[in-house]
Parts: sequence; C-alpha cells; structure tokens
Amino acid sequence: MEQLGIKMILGIGVDIIEIERIKNVIDRFDYKFLNKIYTENEIQYCINKANKYQHFAARFAAKEAIYKALSESGQKIATWKNIEVFNQSNGLPMVKTYGKLKEFLSDDKEIKLSISHSDNYVVCFALISKI
Repeated sequence: MEQLGIKMILGIGVDIIEIERIKNVIDRFDYKFLNKIYTENEIQYCINKANKYQHFAARFAAKEAIYKALSESGQKIATWKNIEVFNQSNGLPMVKTYGKLKEFLSDDKEIKLSISHSDNYVVCFALISKI
C-alpha cells in the first residue's frame, strides 16, 4: 500500500475558536495563561506578530484539533505544551511534539494540519496518519 501513497488514517479532529475569546483570556490572565498553554517558541512567535491574538488562537485551535484526533487512541498522551505549532518558511503549519506524544508518533505516524482564519474566527483541521 505504501507504493501507492495510501496511508492509514488514525484520527481526525477539527476546532474553531473566536479570536476575541482568546484575546479576552490573554488580557485577563496574561502570562499565567500563556505559560500554561503555549511553548516559549510559540509565545515569542505570536507576540511579535501584528495580530498576536489571531496567531495565539490558531495555535490553540490546532492543539484542540490534535487532541480530538488523538482521542481515538484512548491514551492520555498529549498535554498543552508537548504540542508545538510552528510555520515553515512558506507558511505551512507544522507540529513538533515532545514527551509521550513524540514517543507515540515515533517514526511511523505523522500529524498534518490545516489552519484558516477570518477577522473573527480560526479553524483548524488535524489528521493523524500512519506512514
């Protein structure tokens, strides 16, 4: 099956969030919230953007979508900070994993993300597949 490029889908997840909701939480709890949810790399990336709340919301939605995609495994292997969302130079969103999640994914599984946003909302779709 690999020769045909066919992969086994292990899980899918989607999340949508209002950017204003993330803005309100950050404005209220500041670094207490940021340090609970985001890695230092994510925080630095987002705070340097003109619309930082949109970027924080995108990463939040991505993490939620990944949690949903992982829910089919029945294992509690993901935490907020062992999922790090970053962008390649061409803007494509990617995921770096740590801890038990990295071990679970190993060399034979991958996470694909698609993130889109409007002025008010961010939506993310995550797909976990076996390579």
